[in-house]
Amino acid sequence: MVFGQVVIGPPGSGKTTYCNGMSQFLRLIGRYECAVNIEDLIKLSDVMAEHSLGPNGGLVYCMDYLEKNVDWLESKLAPLIKDHYLLFDFPGQVELFFLHSNAKNVTEKLIKKLDLRLTAIHLVDSHLCSDPGTYVSALLLSLSTMLHLELPHINDLSKIDLIESYGKLAFNLEFYTDVEDLSYLQYHLDQDPRSAKYRKLTKQLCELAHPSLITSVSLQDKESVGNLVKLIDKSNGYIFAGIDASAVEFSKIAHHVLYLEQDQVLTDMDWDCKERTSGTPMGEQDLQQSGKNAA
Repeated sequence: MVFGQVVIGPPGSGKTTYCNGMSQFLRLIGRYECAVNIEDLIKLSDVMAEHSLGPNGGLVYCMDYLEKNVDWLESKLAPLIKDHYLLFDFPGQVELFFLHSNAKNVTEKLIKKLDLRLTAIHLVDSHLCSDPGTYVSALLLSLSTMLHLELPHINDLSKIDLIESYGKLAFNLEFYTDVEDLSYLQYHLDQDPRSAKYRKLTKQLCELAHPSLITSVSLQDKESVGNLVKLIDKSNGYIFAGIDASAVEFSKIAHHVLYLEQDQVLTDMDWDCKERTSGTPMGEQDLQQSGKNAA
């Protein structure tokens, strides 16, 4: 069997940046990632031009096409799964994950045919925490996505290092990551004249929107990435000698320089991370200290 992550989330939530940083982290601890570009099968730009579709309609068409030609993806992955760790960078159209069945069908077929163990990583832009209404909406989206995909599911607040720039939060960060009693948000929601008249509906939504724990990670912080990897390892079964043994892998970071790219972004249809050679290196001293802490 082979293990991996299905990275999903709304547009702009940081999926490709996450995959890029995560793939570099995994390489440093001795795992491998696969590079398969879905554009070798079908290109979004070609679909839009040929069928006069917009980006959303084009992505749905591409997913339909991939589902019908999933054997192509199987053939690309089959020779690699023996010693690779998979990162699937899905498009950002949220309808693909809680409304349409294409993404679910593709992952189910791959799991059965290739004996995969996958965890869905649902990225939520931390900017949404700055407004109680959008935060509740994000929770509902996470919940519906989790129920639809039927995969081990981890919600993650992305761009957490930028959260202070979005303004003061109504509560401390732990309130949003622990998904505590959302009734405390009721007062803040009632202050908005647009939502005050929907008080009863809002109350019911707050009671419903209660998914599992939300983690938070900054790709600039090796320790937080390592903790997230441990959580993913528990959810998909990638456990080698007990969860604390992950430190053996994480300690390898001390011997490498980690590059985090800021200026190079993959297209959403590029469903896997490719090896990079450019970027800004993080300090060797920081990496060494991270290795000591992990060990």
